[in-house]
Amino acid sequence: MAELRGKMSPMERRRASLERAETREQQRISSLSAILNVMVKAVRKAGRSMLRDFGEISQLQVREKGAGDFVSEADTNVEKILIESLQEDRPDYGLLSEECGEIPAKNGSPFTWIIDPIDGTTNFIHAFPYFAISIALKYHDEITAAVLFNPITNELYYAEKGQGFFMMTTTGNKRLRVSGRNDLSTSLVGLNNKENQIEKTLDQKVCSFRHLGSCTLELAAVGAGQLDAVILTKKPCIWDIAAACLFIKEAGGRMATLSGKTDLKNLSEADMVIATNLSLFPKFQKVFK
Repeated sequence: MAELRGKMSPMERRRASLERAETREQQRISSLSAILNVMVKAVRKAGRSMLRDFGEISQLQVREKGAGDFVSEADTNVEKILIESLQEDRPDYGLLSEECGEIPAKNGSPFTWIIDPIDGTTNFIHAFPYFAISIALKYHDEITAAVLFNPITNELYYAEKGQGFFMMTTTGNKRLRVSGRNDLSTSLVGLNNKENQIEKTLDQKVCSFRHLGSCTLELAAVGAGQLDAVILTKKPCIWDIAAACLFIKEAGGRMATLSGKTDLKNLSEADMVIATNLSLFPKFQKVFK
């Protein structure tokens, strides 16, 4: 084998390395449950389209959708791939997407896909590599599986009810947990909006703030212990929080309204949502109440 590698050109060695990495990735995907297989394959396929568009970002046709909110040709491409992939495998499931709206379930299915083709569109169209594709599966009113994929970093987060929160990378699957911090003064806090009042309230009480421009990735960072908390305001969209509901719970944290409600309906209608670990949650509650 070593002799064979010595005869390969640099390009051939690179191709062989990529093929081995792809084989290992396929093996890791195959080890997941059937429903996570469907979801991971869908985001991987859509991610390839997003990478091509990201490489030609200056040529994308972008139209303004609202103040500070943009939708691009890439959004439409990714959404189309996701919907086609998910419906091919689970044709009876309903679907809710940021761009296309709601597609009702068939034959009385209690399942609904909740997708966000590109969370962090403004980052995407400015070639800032912090955005993700999000899919969550809702059974009746509960999220039971979720996948989040950043195709630029090749980081893929996933969770299934009762099974823990994980990140799949090129080197393997890693179980993730919320941070163990219990002191507000050492906490790094993510904010999803430019909230001067929130910052003013927390100023001198926490370590620092981050505005990263992708709600789903920021919430995943709480589940991974990279951010100690994220404060969401102004009634967060359901596709921004659906996957994170499961991620943070499976990572040992808590995502709830200021009054402590954790169901998806109340979270999406709340003026404030706090995602953090169990030790810090009551401390943030006390600050804002």
